[in-house]
Amino acid sequence: MSNTINAIEALIEDVENFGETTLELAKLKAIAQYADTASSLVTHVVIIAIASVFVFMLSIALALCIGDLLGKASYGFFCVALFYAFVMLLLYIFKKKWLKTPVSNAIISQIQG
Repeated sequence: MSNTINAIEALIEDVENFGETTLELAKLKAIAQYADTASSLVTHVVIIAIASVFVFMLSIALALCIGDLLGKASYGFFCVALFYAFVMLLLYIFKKKWLKTPVSNAIISQIQG
């Protein structure tokens, strides 16, 4: 009878250990997924920041070149501003198709691993 009780106690202890190990593994997987998602986000933010500086400088250069062609620098900046207004209008019209859905899908796929 004591062998049966010892076997049951050992089985209960093994089940408890298994439960604790499973919980710890789930925590570690969640932390790893969070770290991967966070590092991906930081990487994208840095790339976007550098690309923004590049586009800003390119816009100034293009505005000055167009201004030289049109005879007045302000005309070049006006043309570049109109281009950005057109791009902004397109993004506003197609925001769900071009921005919201792809970004949502990318975030979901990144979180799922």
